Amino acid sequence: MIVDLMSNWNSCVALPQLRHAFERITWWEVGNWPDGRVEIDGDRIFALPQGYQTRPAAQCRWEAHRRYIDIQYVVTGREAMGYAPLSTLKPTTDFDQAKDVGFYDGTGSIITVEAGMFAIFFPHDAHMPCMQVTGRPEPVRKVVVKVAL
Repeated sequence: MIVDLMSNWNSCVALPQLRHAFERITWWEVGNWPDGRVEIDGDRIFALPQGYQTRPAAQCRWEAHRRYIDIQYVVTGREAMGYAPLSTLKPTTDFDQAKDVGFYDGTGSIITVEAGMFAIFFPHDAHMPCMQVTGRPEPVRKVVVKVAL
């Protein structure tokens, strides 16, 4: 997992496909994209812009992916995100190959990701996004970029 300011993205990406994804989301006005799917490089790199209200941790789930790295860029607002090494959690569902997602149970660390920050989650990283920071809902605008391995 990597968490940093968007202005520092260039110093923490060595994989060419991550560099390509960051170049696209810093060049384009991603905060204005409608919810849904935005093609960047076919199924190799695509974005999922979304707006929502943060939720209590009890309403959120640990998740992990196998085929894609997640770049979660908070455009406006803030949210708490959980992180745990996948190996420390227990699966609660069978891994869904078609959707590239598995859900898990366990504990981990929580970090606040504010507007202008991003988090990168690799397949060995479980994450729990969308959580409230203050115990009450807050609006968030976020772009999740999926980068194929």
